[in-house]
Amino acid sequence: MRTKTDFLIIGSGIAGLTYALKVAAHGTVTLITKVQAEESNTKYAQGGIAGVLEGPDSFENHVKDTLIAGAGICDENIVRMVVTEGAERIREIIEWGTRFDRSDDGGFDLAQEGGHSAPRVLHHKDSTGNEIERALLAAIDKHPNIQVYTHYFAIDIITQHHLGMEVRRNTPDITCYGAYVLNTRTGSVETILSRCTLVATGGIGQVYRATTNPVIATGDGIAMVYRAKGTVKDMEFVQFHPTALYLPGESPSFLISEAVRGAGAVLRTKDGREFMAGYDPRGSLAPRDIVARAIDQEMKLRGDEFVYLDCTNLNREYFMQHFPAIFAKCKSIGLDPLNVMIPVVPAAHYSCGGILVDEYGKSNLKHLYAAGECACTGLHGANRLASNSLLEALVFAHRAAIDSMAVAPSISHQDNVPEWNSEGTKQPNEMVLITHNRRELQQVMSDYVGIVRSDVRLKRALDRLRILYGETEALYERTIVSPSLCELRNMISVGYMIIKSAMARKESVGLHYTTDYPPAS
Repeated sequence: MRTKTDFLIIGSGIAGLTYALKVAAHGTVTLITKVQAEESNTKYAQGGIAGVLEGPDSFENHVKDTLIAGAGICDENIVRMVVTEGAERIREIIEWGTRFDRSDDGGFDLAQEGGHSAPRVLHHKDSTGNEIERALLAAIDKHPNIQVYTHYFAIDIITQHHLGMEVRRNTPDITCYGAYVLNTRTGSVETILSRCTLVATGGIGQVYRATTNPVIATGDGIAMVYRAKGTVKDMEFVQFHPTALYLPGESPSFLISEAVRGAGAVLRTKDGREFMAGYDPRGSLAPRDIVARAIDQEMKLRGDEFVYLDCTNLNREYFMQHFPAIFAKCKSIGLDPLNVMIPVVPAAHYSCGGILVDEYGKSNLKHLYAAGECACTGLHGANRLASNSLLEALVFAHRAAIDSMAVAPSISHQDNVPEWNSEGTKQPNEMVLITHNRRELQQVMSDYVGIVRSDVRLKRALDRLRILYGETEALYERTIVSPSLCELRNMISVGYMIIKSAMARKESVGLHYTTDYPPAS
């Protein structure tokens, strides 16, 4: 089956939905998502969206906090652009129906999170991402130009490398023509041709054993663009959220929002000792990279499997009003967080790197854009400031839409794209190979490429990934494509990129900490 559309969007989080709503007035829009439309990294964003909409806070303070958290790796021009343009983008999603919590005086009930010098995080209780997703999907449903296809898995970006020699010879720049996608309900691979394509596939957390990311976060977009010769950058900077609920066997790990620490909760060891003051003067509200490393260090020194987040000093009514999902989760496992401390551990949470894009979300592949967590924009640098990710997604989706709408009328669909070739493949007879290799990948990445790294660990991880890559590619060549096999390929590619990027950076900075190159201070 072959479909033509003006705008193809891969992913249904905040970036993909925002872009869809903006370009829909200028052509046909096809949005694909590999499960249900509401299942995305956006949905699981608890804390909120950082933005300066009113005083006494200022853009300059937000810029400064972002640059400090990014440890000198941020692009300051991009930081200023996102912070200053973000206010209008937040007002826009409010107009589309997003409801943020308000104070008694009618103003926004702003939270303060780690690394922020002032309260500036807008939120909807402790399920902000879910609320934004709800509002955007409601707006999408009302638009006649937008077609949403659920249970469609993007396999590969289509470029001239899929075409004949003559087209390749006459097209010097790598150009995106659309994507091959697997209809998981029918098992058939379909061809979607587009004038402009936005990759908005979210994060990579499932590469690790413990992650707050949903099971769909397998780095598909980054891996597809990498295979298509797209530029990928800063993959070594993987943020581990310091406080995921310690509940062995549960995946994804349940996130205990940083806003809880912003409200006054304190990190403690099992014997009740407050330890963050010994690592940073900001204590439990230090940036995430510092807090995650401190927790990792305390667990290793003591031989403990977790530390505690102490919320017992917080007002019960306030906690239940602001963190109802966290309260309900704790109660569901027999724990009252206002009477008993919450066991927490760091878990893979966010990738600061990804598909390299410019200020309009353009990649080095013509007509291909990226926005959201799969993109590397220059905003986050070596460490993302809490709650800046949703803001980034809004700004870059808007800017990508502006550029796409300007160029789309002059772009023709490529009619020479061949159908997907599955000749010589057959149904897999041992799915255990896929599940086993996936578990081994997660184990290797968690043990050797986690919060603290070394040259020896990285080399060991790379050697093992080469074996997993060879086994998986051999399986891919002879097997009919399936989501589980494609995800494994993508996860191995992402793991490889993280390791190679980590090996290339001969310093400890931000989220990349190596014992072979410790910080000078």
